Amino acid sequence: MNRLTQLFENQQHKTLSVYFTAGYPKLEDTLPILMALQQNGIDMAEVGIPFSDPMADGPVIQQSAGEALHNGMSLSLLFDQLKEVRKTVQMPLVMMGYLNPIMQYGFEKFCRSCSEVGIDGMIIPDLPFADYLANYKSIAVRHDLKMIMLITPETEETRIRLIDEQTEGFIYLVSSASTTGAQQAFDDSKQAYFTRVSKMKLRNPLLVGFGISNTETLETASAHTNGAIVGSKFIQLLGECDTPDMAVKELLQVLSK
Repeated sequence: MNRLTQLFENQQHKTLSVYFTAGYPKLEDTLPILMALQQNGIDMAEVGIPFSDPMADGPVIQQSAGEALHNGMSLSLLFDQLKEVRKTVQMPLVMMGYLNPIMQYGFEKFCRSCSEVGIDGMIIPDLPFADYLANYKSIAVRHDLKMIMLITPETEETRIRLIDEQTEGFIYLVSSASTTGAQQAFDDSKQAYFTRVSKMKLRNPLLVGFGISNTETLETASAHTNGAIVGSKFIQLLGECDTPDMAVKELLQVLSK
């Protein structure tokens, strides 16, 4: 069974997923970060593929992507780093990246490489949903990779229901129609959006991302959905702390204050 499916079968509430940019702060940090996340009880990890033009990301993730590329990270190197990951890491792993480097690598080859190293799903923010259905879904399904689609407060109900029907894993609720980055709180309109989607009783779990950075945003997201995704805050801490383990521990402290 796919690890994402298994996770959400066993855990319906307060799932915590953490995103990091592969190759940041150091080129060889991918496995140490994954080990630190697992050892500290994080439920799932999203491995970011650095790209020179990350249009959906705020300044923190943009900077980490630039530094990762400067360090020499590439998709081929990342898969090489992940070859032995399943000997020590059991939690679900999702690859998150933009279409350009994936298409340069080759979509079929990308899915095959993901399957070979034990990746469970993928998030490609700039892959149009219609293109996915027409050209790529069959390839992803063949390699047992769950395609995670993003929705925003502006996404219409008919489209949300179509995404729910045609994908598996979970649905990524972007908290606002903006770039990634920490927020101090979610206002009433965002909470109404979380509630509205939750009341649709979709078959896929829901995770909120973009802006999760403290106890208030985490608890607000988790109260309405199956959990939350942290990205920018963790990357900030990776840059400030001496080790990945220290960064994860600091993140958990920040989220529990």
